[in-house]
Formats: sequence, structure tokens, C-alpha cells
Amino acid sequence: MSLFSAQNLTKSFGGVAAVRGVSLSVDAGEMVALIGPNGAGKSSCFAMLGGQIAPDRGAIGLDGQPLSGSPLDFARAGVARSFQIAKIFASMSVRENVQTALLAAHRRLWRFWRAADTQAMAEADTLLARVGLSTLAEQDAATLAYGDTKRLELAIALAARPRVLLLDEPTAGMARPERRAAMQLIASLAADGIAVLFTEHDMDAVFGFASRILVMDRGRLVAEGSPAEIAADPVVQAVYLGTPDGSQPRAAGLSAGA
Repeated sequence: MSLFSAQNLTKSFGGVAAVRGVSLSVDAGEMVALIGPNGAGKSSCFAMLGGQIAPDRGAIGLDGQPLSGSPLDFARAGVARSFQIAKIFASMSVRENVQTALLAAHRRLWRFWRAADTQAMAEADTLLARVGLSTLAEQDAATLAYGDTKRLELAIALAARPRVLLLDEPTAGMARPERRAAMQLIASLAADGIAVLFTEHDMDAVFGFASRILVMDRGRLVAEGSPAEIAADPVVQAVYLGTPDGSQPRAAGLSAGA
């Protein structure tokens, strides 16, 4: 049985079907990419998987148990999500951001004002070391470079000790060396047993690090397989490079290289 799964997820907005019967699964320690051209339905699918929106139909499960409710319910069950635009507390230091996330995870935010400088400090520093931000712990979060901001968001997500990580465009806005370093970090988290599902437009990141790739187009899953299988799939080639009748390409090129 897969750790995290979805069955027949369906969602419409104003009569327009954004997601149509999507089923997927992610095992513990697996790193799965969800890709597709703009408008394929990836964002809506991710929002349902993270509890931000409820599906019209379908079900989500974690470790064999049904999962529903608010994003907080999903987080408490063990599902953490990052966003394409990083969400941090800009007015706090790097360490305080992680401390706040830890206190929220431990449901002790009501005491934060009494001992903000000592509560969860050691655990926060451990998480900052995990994502490579130890030397920036006392820096104001608002002054971080973008790549470091994304690392901080990842540390915040890890504060809840998630079993599942949903990462929306984890390398967006990064330079090429930063992108590779970020993906190596995420791969190390998967190696520790976390189930990772991520969306990404950088095909080098996808094909270089995903163990399995899911492809969406027009709200449906149209292909699933290993990086080599997806790169060779004629349906995927049509989605990314144009249709067999020679019409214009619909998305950026597909590459199996890392």
C-alpha cells in the first residue's frame, strides 16, 4: 500500500473542469514529479492534495486512512507543502521562522511571547543545519537571497516532521547551480524516507532527480513512468513538442538529460 494516494480527484471552477479523475500514489522514500504544460491542472491538483481546496469528487489517503479537511488537518496528519512563491515571516530572523513553525507543530504558540529566544532553539538549529542555513540563523529573513528563502521555507515545512512533502516549483527563480543544490537537498530528504511529490518546469531537475514522472494535460493524467519511459513516450512528446499533425508546440522542450 502506498503511503500517500489520491483516487479520481475531480475539480471544476465555474463549469470549467480543471482536474478530471486524477489518481496517483507516492511511496515513502520516493521522489515523484508531476509535470505538464501551463493550464494542465497541476496547481489545482496540488491544492487538493494539500487541503487548500476540496475536490468535487474523489478521495485522498495517507497510510491507508482517508484524509480531508483544512490545510491544518493535512499538516497535522503529516502532509507539508511549499509554494512557488515562498511563504516566510519576513519580519523575523531565519531561526525565529523555524522556531515559530516548531512551536505551531507542537501546539505551543500561545507561549511564544514568554520565551521566544529559547523555545525550540536547538531543534530549529538542527533543521537549519539540515538545509544548509546554519550560518544565516540570526539574519533577518527579509534579507535572504531567493535560493536561501526557498531553503528556509523547506526548513519550516520540515518542522512539522512530515511524512509527505508537496513541493510546488521548488527551484523557481534560482540560478542553475542553486537549482541542482536544491534538488540534491530534496533528494536527501526522500532518501530519509519522506514521500516527495513535486511540480517543476525545469526538465533537468525533473529528469535528473525524479524516480517516477506523472504527466498531466488538460486536467487528466496522460502518462506515468520512469524518466526514460516518459522521455520516449509519444503522447508526452505531443504534449510538450506539438502534435503529430505538425501544429505549433504547446510547451518547452522535453529532455532526459540532467
